[in-house]
Amino acid sequence: MTDTRRRVKVYTLNEDRQWDDRGTGHVSSCYVERLKGMSLLVRAESDGSLLLESKINPNTAYQKQQDTLIVWSEAENYDLALSFQEKAGCDEIWEKICQVQGKDPSVDITQDLVDESEEERFDDMSSPGLELPSCELSRLEEIAELVASSLPSPLRREKLALALENEGYIKKLLEIFHVCEDLENIEGLHHLYEIIKGIFLLNRTALFEVMFSEECIMDVIGCLEYDPSLSQSRKHREFLTKTAKFKEVIPISDPELKQKIHQTYRVQYIQDMVLPTPSVFEENMLSTLHSFIFFNKVEIVGMLQEDEKFLTDLFAQLTDEATDEEKRQELVNFLKEFCAFSQTLQPQNRDAFFKTLSNMGILPALEVILGMDDAQVRSAATDIFSYLVEYNPSMVREFVMQEAQQNDDDILLINLIIEHMICDTDPELGGAVLLMGLLRTLVDPENMLATANKTEKTEFLGFFYKHCMHVLTAPLLANTTEDKPSKDDFQTAQLLALILELLTFCVEHHTYHIKNYIINKDILRRVLVLMASKHAFLALCALRFKRKIIGLKDEFYNRYIMKSFLFEPVVKAFLNNGSRYNLMNSAIIEMFEFIRVEDIKSLTAHVIENYWKALEDVDYVQTFKGLKLRFEQQRERQDNPKLDSMRSILRNHRYRRDARTLEDEEEMWFNTDEDDMEDGEAVVPPSDKTKNDEDIMDPISKFMERKKCK
Repeated sequence: MTDTRRRVKVYTLNEDRQWDDRGTGHVSSCYVERLKGMSLLVRAESDGSLLLESKINPNTAYQKQQDTLIVWSEAENYDLALSFQEKAGCDEIWEKICQVQGKDPSVDITQDLVDESEEERFDDMSSPGLELPSCELSRLEEIAELVASSLPSPLRREKLALALENEGYIKKLLEIFHVCEDLENIEGLHHLYEIIKGIFLLNRTALFEVMFSEECIMDVIGCLEYDPSLSQSRKHREFLTKTAKFKEVIPISDPELKQKIHQTYRVQYIQDMVLPTPSVFEENMLSTLHSFIFFNKVEIVGMLQEDEKFLTDLFAQLTDEATDEEKRQELVNFLKEFCAFSQTLQPQNRDAFFKTLSNMGILPALEVILGMDDAQVRSAATDIFSYLVEYNPSMVREFVMQEAQQNDDDILLINLIIEHMICDTDPELGGAVLLMGLLRTLVDPENMLATANKTEKTEFLGFFYKHCMHVLTAPLLANTTEDKPSKDDFQTAQLLALILELLTFCVEHHTYHIKNYIINKDILRRVLVLMASKHAFLALCALRFKRKIIGLKDEFYNRYIMKSFLFEPVVKAFLNNGSRYNLMNSAIIEMFEFIRVEDIKSLTAHVIENYWKALEDVDYVQTFKGLKLRFEQQRERQDNPKLDSMRSILRNHRYRRDARTLEDEEEMWFNTDEDDMEDGEAVVPPSDKTKNDEDIMDPISKFMERKKCK
């Protein structure tokens, strides 16, 4: 059984004064020969590696905070913290530290912090303590001046903090605050504001624990309402007690957890809304306040995760059809906030967090919620889904493949996501852009688990193309049944551009799955219909899709393009663009230039044989004349093959493409001769039998005749 008493997290303070989690392990104290002294050692619980090896220096100031934290500085800008799972373990290590330093374990700090200034230390040697004025209404101005004068000096700050701790001074100040409010003594209230603000800048956890206790925190906030620089006092307490309502979507039975949530909310409110923005010189003086909030939040998440009844009730009510809409909206919003909050956690905490949610059935719950009518609930569920995909796409893939065995395609989680993307009512398609990014993450082979047999890639892509791809391409296919888009409004164009972006990504990163889909469904011909769109960005998306296919230099694709005469829409768009020098003009020329430079023989011959009449007059670039030259050289070589045998060997070596390594099944599939393919795999759709030259050139010739007439 692992000893949980000594289980700790190791934290270091980074340059932004935020705590970075360095890992979880078990702490021990022993003599280390290399360091010549008793040291703290932390070994990682995952692999036993050494996370921390720190000699207990007799002069280092160690602080014990919140019963389970030990904090110290190893160097001028290197702060360390050990966060213990149990108070007993913290007490044991604290005793060891105090034993080495010869201190009483009842103290919360083992050393007075040493100041850099030798002169100041010499001056203060004669007065080891700081004597505070008696806590009376008449002496508030004197106390405020003392606090203000102590802040610039680290040593005086330390002495002031110790004096405030030892004498219970803060509670006495808060008693005077009540007196001042009752008497409407504005001058006294202004002094109290300066005093309390100064105590915050002392950066001391022990003082924060007093000020943020249940009995004191509202009075502390009250003191901070009376800023002397403002003509009127702020109403922070009124907001916290009347406007800000604590809503329990699921009752929290643990009083300690509830108190911790209240405390954290109020301290966060103090940091964000009450305290003035610190100056450049005060920035680091509130680092302990940031740390206090951070460790509180880590504790809250941990306590909620461990409360199985709370999470079980949450998911049960979320998916219960009897739950009314308002209640469900509150539950989903809570879960969304819970997930958003996880983003501030360190990786180890976040792993535990999402593992718990996964075990509780968050993905089946999201599927139920996304199928509901309430738009706000669906939107929040989409945000939760995005956190899960970003955290662990493999977990999401595994779930959707399992559910496909039991459910129809219509209610699959990914298809619900695609449906929400397609039906986004936002004119700018903000939600659709987010969802498309998530889909891209899910179909990206780069983040799929690399096992020996590549199972995740093979299985998931097989699933996606069988169950989901038809849903994704439905808007594209519905809009391209004619020679031009049937709907060409801005929002439709934006949606189709998003779909094309994902398809282009698939062409680049997937292998036989996308190739099979494009050729069997004649997708490229349908995509090129969009080149007739009045929206240039959509026409360019269609062109980019074709350019990506040509860029693969795959003869299987090339045969499909040639047999279906799929350069025709591109040539038409080029001629329609006329002499305008714009992105469309450049992109089309670049495509033909790529074919010329890479010497793609089949496409070169196809373009020249079918479209030369339309392109021969283009002389402001040498691309088309260069293509014609390539074509003639090919013909020459065919007539006299011996002419160029050595040059072809060299060229083949130079232009050989490092193709993707195909799996065995892919190789077998593509090595099958076209003539042996089944009916369902016809390269050319039945409606598009091979056209002769006149059929192809007729619309282009007519177009050129009209241009001449004009």
